[in-house]
Amino acid sequence: MERLDDFMARANARYYAACDPFADFTTAPEISQVFGEILGLWAAAVWEAMGAPEPVLLAEAGPGRGTMMADALRAVRAVAPGFAAALSLHLVETSPRLCALQAARLPEACWHEAISGLPEGPLILFANEFLDALPIRQFVRRAGGWAERFVADGGFAERAATPPHPLPAAADGVIFELRPAAEAFVAHLAGRIARSGGAALLIDYGPEASGAGDSLQALHQGRPADPLGPAGDADLTAHVDFAALARVARAAGAAAHGPLPQGLFLTRLGLFQRIDRLARGAGPGAALAQIAAARRLAEPDGMGRLFKVLAILPAGIPEPPGFTP
Repeated sequence: MERLDDFMARANARYYAACDPFADFTTAPEISQVFGEILGLWAAAVWEAMGAPEPVLLAEAGPGRGTMMADALRAVRAVAPGFAAALSLHLVETSPRLCALQAARLPEACWHEAISGLPEGPLILFANEFLDALPIRQFVRRAGGWAERFVADGGFAERAATPPHPLPAAADGVIFELRPAAEAFVAHLAGRIARSGGAALLIDYGPEASGAGDSLQALHQGRPADPLGPAGDADLTAHVDFAALARVARAAGAAAHGPLPQGLFLTRLGLFQRIDRLARGAGPGAALAQIAAARRLAEPDGMGRLFKVLAILPAGIPEPPGFTP
């Protein structure tokens, strides 16, 4: 019998080491180049607001194939050459297979297995669809108290347990998820930003407010699968609790802005204006594809409402671009 978070960590380590995740799902950077371009220019604007420190670390946690960062750097080099000259590029990745793909696009990068390995100094970090893959724990309310979910023989088993912090009162059978790995990541990141300066932009899917429910899910060959199937066969994810992560960031001494719906964030930063310029220089088919991609990223029935954006900055710094109407 294995605790759920241990099972999830083991399963995803196997999956990302051996499988092509992009055969199962498509992330925003793979949908449109404008996603990465907007984030690159957001980083340049934040760097200027920080006083343009040199050098500055530009980092991404879970960079996939390197698509987003390549698009971000292309925009930065075209529009913000001062930032391009000041930055050093760092990627946080544990999969050797993905590191090789990233190196083909970003040969100038330095790689790290954890954010704790990043050099000291001002840091601007992106994490897009990274936190959802970090392991979770699940607690179920029972008549006698709380029970924690374990994995045994391809199904769930329960053991009486005391949650690491108090959970709300709930009816029998109600499930609460805790995300210790995501909270530890944000606590370290926010503490560093509060101490050394910088910013982080966390983009993922999940509700704005904390609540009950089982959000564990799996994808195998592009289709929903049993999360408790053979470890490593599927990509396991769970919704991100943005409200809890914002509280963690503030407790570490940083300021948290958001969460904000992804569609609103991208629209405020000029998504459709940039798409319009790209479409004008393309043929009819390519122009329609660009418009469809932007709508998928921003509209409520696409990724626009489910996906949220949370920014972490030092306390006392004004709201970053995209978070002010």
